[in-house]
Amino acid sequence: MYSLIRTGAAVPLTKVADCSYNKEEILKLINLAEEKGISVLAFPELCLCASTCGDLLFQSRLIKSCEETLAEILAETKNKDMIIILGLPVAADNQIFNCAAVIHKGTILGITAKTYITESGKRYFASSDNITSDEITLCGQTVPWGGNMLYTAENFSNLCIGVELGEDIFAPIPPSSYMAMAGATVILNLSAENELAGRKEYRKKILSAHSASNICSYVYASAGLGESTQDAAFSGHSMIYENGILFKETKPFSKEGQIIYSDIDIEQLSNDRRKNSTFMSHNSVFGLPAYRISSFNIEVKNTGTLERYISAKPFIPEDKLVLKERCADIFSIQVSGLAKRMMHTNSKSLVIGISGGLDSTLSLLAAAKACDYLGMDRKTILGVTMPGFGTTDRTYNNAINLMKSLGISLKEVSIKDSVTLHFKEIDHDMNVHDVTYENAQARERTQILMDLANKHLGMVVGTGDLSELALGWATYNGDHMSNYGTNAAIPKTLVRELVKYVAESGELDKSSAAILFDVLDTPVSPELLPPDESGNIKQKTEDLVGPYELHDFFLHYVIRHGFAPAKIMYYAENAFEGVYDRETILKWLKNFYRRFFSQQFKRSCLPDGPKVGTISLSPRGDWKMPSDAVNKIWMDEVEKL
Repeated sequence: MYSLIRTGAAVPLTKVADCSYNKEEILKLINLAEEKGISVLAFPELCLCASTCGDLLFQSRLIKSCEETLAEILAETKNKDMIIILGLPVAADNQIFNCAAVIHKGTILGITAKTYITESGKRYFASSDNITSDEITLCGQTVPWGGNMLYTAENFSNLCIGVELGEDIFAPIPPSSYMAMAGATVILNLSAENELAGRKEYRKKILSAHSASNICSYVYASAGLGESTQDAAFSGHSMIYENGILFKETKPFSKEGQIIYSDIDIEQLSNDRRKNSTFMSHNSVFGLPAYRISSFNIEVKNTGTLERYISAKPFIPEDKLVLKERCADIFSIQVSGLAKRMMHTNSKSLVIGISGGLDSTLSLLAAAKACDYLGMDRKTILGVTMPGFGTTDRTYNNAINLMKSLGISLKEVSIKDSVTLHFKEIDHDMNVHDVTYENAQARERTQILMDLANKHLGMVVGTGDLSELALGWATYNGDHMSNYGTNAAIPKTLVRELVKYVAESGELDKSSAAILFDVLDTPVSPELLPPDESGNIKQKTEDLVGPYELHDFFLHYVIRHGFAPAKIMYYAENAFEGVYDRETILKWLKNFYRRFFSQQFKRSCLPDGPKVGTISLSPRGDWKMPSDAVNKIWMDEVEKL
């Protein structure tokens, strides 16, 4: 369902050279995997006999026993709709090869042989490069084999499995890199690497980088405690990665057999590859090996559960240290981007409308830092507060106090009289609080800022964020317009974290930090409608367009991954379980698609602004969409939900 395939790594407790015992342990884990709904399951290298058999590998009886054990496992699993990958030694072409048997419903789909052999392994095994035959007969079945095998599902789009063994992953160009470029989305590594101090973290770095650069899922199944400890120890450290992210890993040195598993998103991997123009560039330079394809059909089990963590805030790292580093990077991008524009335009001032809200606060903080960076007096910044019909004392006071605390130039221009006159000029009843009432205020403020920028030989710093641009929650040629938009690629949920980051950085005095914390605690509002009887904000944005955390979630999966509404809905229900019910999520998902399509015309003429992450809606770079595109096929799917 939704192009998800449950994939696992199994670590059985083996006994050295005891194939019969190992078979039973393997079957136990296969049966457990079936209960868990696993469709693809990898076992460690040489798991049928154990990887530490030493010179016993020269014994024909051991080689034969491994083949007999494989035949018994084939018979036991003929009714299991699961791709199972088992490690065993294979004697052929006058040599012994370290192999992985890929089996499905009692059939051997193919045999993949190890390519890169360690110095100690060369005593027993030849490289797949030494294979001279195209087929091999094993367990009474004649099957393709070699180092150039891929296993492809005919009934599951883009599910292609590549297999490599142990040392292959540590080669300068692992076989799996070529497999990935040839179409493999899931790479399985059957390993038996002994444990060393510090090796675990090194292994994780290699797998993370490799799965990211090859835009694939990488499943690493490694031998555990059952291996001989004569000269080494084996921890069974196994992992599942997807595109650089660790999903699962085993507990090292477990006294029991283990299985880890996760739902791999094949569609997400495939979409990321299509958008990465460099992914296949190696092919045009060096070419790819000639791969042979073994096909299968598999019925993916619907367990009713999702074995995959879905973050409710995809733009915000959950690790506090990583989040702090991410905020530092983004803030530096904002500051350097604005500083460069100031130098290029020889601006004598920066003009910013300060409302006391999150967005303008972040822009002001970046502007102050840009002046510090350039060695300019902060008085270069002209902060303008423009109270209107909806301005509350709380936001007004925060705006004034923040500007004073940061040491910038301050100007107050009330827009009430000018907008009232404008309403008379266009014959608009001030008691009708419609879109004209709201947008006239936004456009008046922009006119003031632009004219002040001309007067002071400066430029207007925009404050609108990525979430507002996605929803079109900006007045066209009002707050939609500026000379440079510092927040243009920052979603609302991340704006909040950035303001919090600055507040907690220790660079501000206590009074300034206190103002930022109060801004963080203020409801998001354009304050274009009059406040309530108590003087509090009445017009709350999230009551009108929906929670920004939902819209940022939708935005991430629509733009970054290109998912359809049904899949986004499925992921959202998992991410926001216990926070929003299905009806609420569906309501705002529908609103997102409606607004996202209808408001593209605003994004088509956006001011410049720096990209800070993987998503940007700039019409000059990351998002080129016709303003008159029709949303029917998306809305039809939403309606069916």
